[in-house]
Amino acid sequence: MAVLAVLAAAVVLVFVERAYRVFEVQISGLILSVITTSGVEVVSERETVYFGLSGATPLGLRMTPECSSVFMLLPLFLVTAVMLWFRPINARRLFFSLAVSALAVILVNQLRVLAIVGLVNWLGVDEGYYWGHTLLGSMVSVLGGAITLVLFVWLSTRKPKQVV
Repeated sequence: MAVLAVLAAAVVLVFVERAYRVFEVQISGLILSVITTSGVEVVSERETVYFGLSGATPLGLRMTPECSSVFMLLPLFLVTAVMLWFRPINARRLFFSLAVSALAVILVNQLRVLAIVGLVNWLGVDEGYYWGHTLLGSMVSVLGGAITLVLFVWLSTRKPKQVV
């Protein structure tokens, strides 16, 4: 039953992908409004966060499906389902691992957005967006995704502490 629930959650995640992107861009807007004074606005209908609005070079970052963390979450759901299938006794640990790793994936994607914004502010719109989106953003996503998978495996396979 738990395997089907995890697989169903993965399918639902795919179907609500646009709403998930709106959620992600709202988180980005919230974080940016806390750390910057240059003016931030989120336009949910466009899945876009605008920053630098009070400066000379405002920019909007649109959260497209390939920029969202939603598709980085799917492998975690699938691996959880497979591990539940083979070891249902570990369900509690697997769900905990999934929750922690999912949060890590979301945070990694927010870090990627912040890296893009930081480079745009530092290098300007053209160079900053190019380097932030194509190089640094990709590195953050790949390394963060790899670290998250290692975290998931470690959390889900470690032996519980023995109480003496």
